Amino acid sequence: MRKPVLAVIGAVLLMLALTPAPAQAASLTMLGADVSSLQRTLDLGGKYYTAAGAQADPYDILKGAGANYLRLRVWNNPASGYNNKAKVLQQAKSVKAKGLKLLVDFHYSDTWADPGKQYPPAAWSSHSLSQLQTDVYNYTYDVCTALKAQGTTPDSVQIGNEINVGMLWPKGQVTNNDFTPLASLLKQGYNATKACNSGTQVMIHTADADSDANARWFYDGIKAQGVTWDITALSYYCMWHGTLANLYNVIADVRSRYAKPVVVVETAYMYTTANADSQSNSIPGTTTCDGQPATKAGQGTEFTWIQNTARNAGAIGVFYWEPTWYAISGNGWDPANINGTGDGWDNMATFDATGKFNSYVKWTA
Repeated sequence: MRKPVLAVIGAVLLMLALTPAPAQAASLTMLGADVSSLQRTLDLGGKYYTAAGAQADPYDILKGAGANYLRLRVWNNPASGYNNKAKVLQQAKSVKAKGLKLLVDFHYSDTWADPGKQYPPAAWSSHSLSQLQTDVYNYTYDVCTALKAQGTTPDSVQIGNEINVGMLWPKGQVTNNDFTPLASLLKQGYNATKACNSGTQVMIHTADADSDANARWFYDGIKAQGVTWDITALSYYCMWHGTLANLYNVIADVRSRYAKPVVVVETAYMYTTANADSQSNSIPGTTTCDGQPATKAGQGTEFTWIQNTARNAGAIGVFYWEPTWYAISGNGWDPANINGTGDGWDNMATFDATGKFNSYVKWTA
């Protein structure tokens, strides 16, 4: 099995190396990490250590590894009391104090929003589409202006999280190829962001790195409805979204087709097959990619390859999703039971079960 695997990898990497990179893609300028769970870990007394074993500020460790942009999700009224407006305001101060840029990821939900679920906040659950348009505008403007007022204006925001078939279901769900309801919501989020700060870049984020056809269907759909956005944002997890060659093709196509910068706003890879807590790992240890083992070296190499692929395809940034979320009791997966659930991402973090950073992981321009 080893020789065929290496042959396929070699062919993919050769194709990527020989494909001319667009002139605008000389480097990645958004070297990002989503650290939405970090404040909870710190509040619980969690510690972080450099690869050499010295205790250090996790923001400094990430910055030292090359990160220059951090992402924070915001939920409307989560049961956990974390990732809400107040906590985002608190954590944004830490981000900006380190000289790092800030991306705010609006889920427009009280809990996780992703391609399989886009539940409206409980307070909005009975609202009409027209009311939801007002809700999106007011909430986006409120969070953005509160951040601006404390000197932590977001450098970019996402209007929705992995909204492959819409958000705020069922009112904002895309059904029968009708993008009109969703478009009306996206426009309100864009307008609110620009009213808060015209320089804040607006991302529209899908997990469509798996399929160029899916990406075209979505972004063609919102474009036809007059939606404006600044950056096309994609999620790419190799165990779900296909090969590096496929990632390259999707990035290159959407970049050219919509004439907008592209960012891989979520990616990650496992460093171990072990599970550090009671919560099953979201990514089983047997699901590896590109011949890279579930080791610290493998994690670092895969992340480097993803960055190289994105850069060569013309993207301007790559974000690692939740590198600081190692298993800490009380920092669980479910916001409705944050103390009683574990962390499904501990084997994908870039800090091991003792809080020690993986030196193989580097963000590279």
